[in-house]
Amino acid sequence: MAITTDSHVAVLAFPFGSHGQPVLAVTRRLASASPSTVFSFFNTAQSNSSLFYSDPPPNIRVHEVSDGVPEGTVLTGNPEEAVELFLEAAPEIFRREIAVAEKEVGLKVNSMLTDAFIWFAGDIAAELNVSWVAFWISGPNSLTAHLNTDLIRETIGNVKDGRMEETLEFITGMEKIRVKDIPEGVVSGNLNSVFSNMLHQMSLALPRATAVYVNSFQELDPRLTDNLRSKFKRCLSIGPVGLLTSQTETQVNDPHGCLGWIEKQSPASVAYIAFGRVMTPPPRELVEIAQGLESSKVPFIWSLKEKNMVHLPKGFLDGTRKQGMVIPWAPQVELLNHEAVGVFVSHGGWGSVLESVAAGVPMICRPFFGDHALNARSVEVVWEIGMTIINGVFTKEGVEECLDRVLVQDEGKKMKCNAKKLQEVALEAVSTKGSSSENFKGLLDQVVKV
Repeated sequence: MAITTDSHVAVLAFPFGSHGQPVLAVTRRLASASPSTVFSFFNTAQSNSSLFYSDPPPNIRVHEVSDGVPEGTVLTGNPEEAVELFLEAAPEIFRREIAVAEKEVGLKVNSMLTDAFIWFAGDIAAELNVSWVAFWISGPNSLTAHLNTDLIRETIGNVKDGRMEETLEFITGMEKIRVKDIPEGVVSGNLNSVFSNMLHQMSLALPRATAVYVNSFQELDPRLTDNLRSKFKRCLSIGPVGLLTSQTETQVNDPHGCLGWIEKQSPASVAYIAFGRVMTPPPRELVEIAQGLESSKVPFIWSLKEKNMVHLPKGFLDGTRKQGMVIPWAPQVELLNHEAVGVFVSHGGWGSVLESVAAGVPMICRPFFGDHALNARSVEVVWEIGMTIINGVFTKEGVEECLDRVLVQDEGKKMKCNAKKLQEVALEAVSTKGSSSENFKGLLDQVVKV
């Protein structure tokens, strides 16, 4: 199908974890809103294979770029190694592939839209004399933490001196966040790791961007929104991206019959348990979750990769066949939006938090790394829509107590009420005249302007 092209946008994805999906979701929506713009989407073959289940629209051209791993190299399995090799090679790879795409399309790139992790895109955009628009796929809380890395390091100093419980009173909007909630690499953990260096470089580069857009809605954290606006030339909250793009979804994939099972459950009674694509609790904690679920008698749906089911206690699957189901994949958004789900047990990744907010479902968070602890803290004390698992790890007793607090006690009723209020605000933000919809128009203008 031939299309008339009047502008050309280079989209640079970060090919690790769950980063590609939200960047592609926004690209699809932009492509739908501007059919005369060609979007050249650059990503590794491995990442693309997990994103494209069907042919993209005709104005999204998918390009496979090298992962930067030299031929013959055998990776050790350390995730940082693959990221480091990619980041070292990526600037030249992207420069080369953009030139190829310009020849194919017959039109120079007029703007660059990239994952914020690709901090060197600012240099490439400057060379091409085009605008650089960066997408932070997580929340305003973690972006604020990374932007203030130098300030936090100067103010807190050595974290070994017992300051982990202190709150970040000196950063607007972060007054309830503790030092120990901040992602590792800012003041704790290895400050010279690949990820720490990448995020620090990003924090220094992002203020140069023509615009930064965030997968959030500005009413979720108004003071953080204002704070970010003061740091950037333009800052646009366009989320929850899942709500903005859900209308493009067609048939629901439910291979294990979750939706039929949940129809038979009472309102707000079911615990849905899932830890995202990347994270799985250690085997010992899987046993504790299973034991806590079984003894609590709470109906459940647990999305757990098949390879990890071997760690479940002997007899658990048979013994809980009437109580719940353990399946390798579940239609998460549809489940969270079902009236029978009363709590979402999660790692606290930003995508999962937003989906829970959008569905009005309280959370029990078990953070692992990155922004998880920061998001869990926000869930518990900033928005008051859930709690962090007791003592930070799953135990049988902790699972029982948390489920009881959220699903039965008055404390849980308040969480549910707060979650429903936040859901209304999120739905309003993505409505026709809502803040996220208006900000999306601003993003569209910024990206496709000739």
